[in-house]
Amino acid sequence: MEDGQASDAGVEDADRAGVGHGTILEALAAAPRRGGRVRFRRVAAAVRIGTCSWADEALSKHWYPEGVAPRERLAFYARHFSTVEVDSTFYRVPTEQMVRSWAERTPDGFVMHVKAFGLMTRHPVRLEQVPPELRDGLPVDERGRVDRPSREARAAVFRTFLDALGPLRERGKLGGILFQMPPYVTWKPASLDYLEWAREQVGGDGFLFEPRHRSWYAEEVRAELLRWLEERRMTWVVVDAPKVDAGNVPATLVATTTPVAYVRFHGRNAGTWNVRGGSAATRFDYLYSEEELREWVPPLRELANEAEEAYAFFNNNNQTNGVAQAPAGAQLLRKLLEQADVPTA
Repeated sequence: MEDGQASDAGVEDADRAGVGHGTILEALAAAPRRGGRVRFRRVAAAVRIGTCSWADEALSKHWYPEGVAPRERLAFYARHFSTVEVDSTFYRVPTEQMVRSWAERTPDGFVMHVKAFGLMTRHPVRLEQVPPELRDGLPVDERGRVDRPSREARAAVFRTFLDALGPLRERGKLGGILFQMPPYVTWKPASLDYLEWAREQVGGDGFLFEPRHRSWYAEEVRAELLRWLEERRMTWVVVDAPKVDAGNVPATLVATTTPVAYVRFHGRNAGTWNVRGGSAATRFDYLYSEEELREWVPPLRELANEAEEAYAFFNNNNQTNGVAQAPAGAQLLRKLLEQADVPTA
């Protein structure tokens, strides 16, 4: 589950731009590849498929069998999927003890990608969400949100966040850190400067980048953007989202910029994407059809051929007629890939 906040120019600058939003196959055909060429591997990477969170309400009520206690859910999840995206960390910096429990409850080879805390991605964050030891001296606006903290203050948050991930890192279970930027972070030098600085803070950990403003997807910047990310070892996140032309709805750009291919399925509910005040479950309320997911078999085959690791995550975290949407989509996509002889894990 992730934030459902719309663009907030009161916290960061806001711009507007727009590009077209074609079909998945059109995006695949038009997408620049790493270094301007397709890099096929002798053996395709197995596509690991999972959900964004293992503990949201839809899974808890409609996917886990009755009697599975909250503490047992991660272990149950890990028997069905080999990877998960931890999105609760967007709202709070995890403790090392919490992360250690995740590492202990998952088997060897399990991979956890972790969403960056909101202050790390320039989202509006209330002061009480910041770890207590880091709150002193942070500037706060009239609504109680941290307002344009210094790089030094942000760096302290980065260190605390990354230190807490040690148990996953030590056991080889840490994937990447997901930097899903707010829609008011646009393609401009100041944004690139911040991203480069953030990349330096993350160090040797994987850096997964998902912008939410259409200026990042404009035809005239795509090649430059992908080259810029590749040079800095930053993984481009491919998304499936509503097929509308709106400044804050990401387009689908199928490409890789590191040996990791990463795809997020947000659902295609255009009617709820920009509803203010609604929950993330409302915003991403969408059950993918078999036809819609079948569109993704060729792109995922291409990505798996280019990458050393490949991931696909479902962020549609609601339920339809008692069916939890995210695990249903994940299991259907796995079946479709296996039918097409695309390896999965």
